[in-house]
Amino acid sequence: MFSASEIRVMIADDHPVVCKGLVAIINSEPGMCIVGEASDGQQAVEMYRQLLPHVALIDLRMPRMSGLDAVRAINQEFPRAHMIVLTTYKGEEDVYRALKAGAQGYLLKAMPSRELVSAIRNVHAGRRHLPEPILEALANRSPQSDLSQRELEVLELIVKGMSNKRIADTLGITESTVKWHVNLILERLNVSDRTAAAVTALRRGIIE
Repeated sequence: MFSASEIRVMIADDHPVVCKGLVAIINSEPGMCIVGEASDGQQAVEMYRQLLPHVALIDLRMPRMSGLDAVRAINQEFPRAHMIVLTTYKGEEDVYRALKAGAQGYLLKAMPSRELVSAIRNVHAGRRHLPEPILEALANRSPQSDLSQRELEVLELIVKGMSNKRIADTLGITESTVKWHVNLILERLNVSDRTAAAVTALRRGIIE
C-alpha cells in the first residue's frame, strides 16, 4: 500500500540491471516509491494508463515502441503527465524531440543518484529539469536544422550507405530528386559530403 504523500514513480526501461538500480535509489528515498516497471514502450503507455504515476522515467530506445513514441502517446492522452527521459543519448535532436513530445526532464544514465532524485522532485512540482550538458546540447541546435519527412527518409538511407540510385529506387523517386534532397540535407546540417552527413546525423540523434 502506498502513502498518499509519496511521489509515485513508474520506470520504463528494457535493461533489467538499470531498472534494479533505479528501484533501489528511488525506494530508498524518503517520500518516493516505485509503482511499476515497464520493459518496452507499448507496455509503458498501458502501464501509465493503469497506474497514473506522479512521474514516469522513460528510456529512449526500447522494443515494440520507442521511448519517444511512448512519451508522445502518453502526453496526447494525459497532457498533464510528468515525464523524464532517462537515456545514454545526449544529441541535440534527441533532447529537442523528447521535450517537443512532452517530456519535462532529460537525464543521462551516468548521472549521480542525487541528480535523479532532484529531477523527480522538480518535475513532480511542475518544473523542468535539464542539467547543464543537456542545456548545452539544446543551445547547439540550429533552428535551420529541421528536416522534412522526405529529407529524413533520404538521410536514413544515406546512413545505411546507399547510393543515390538505390535511394531513388527504394523511395520511388528520380535520381535527380534524390540529388536535390541530398544537397538540401548537406546545407541544413552544415556539412560538405555524405559521409559527414551520416556521422552528424548519428552523433546528433537525427537518425537512430
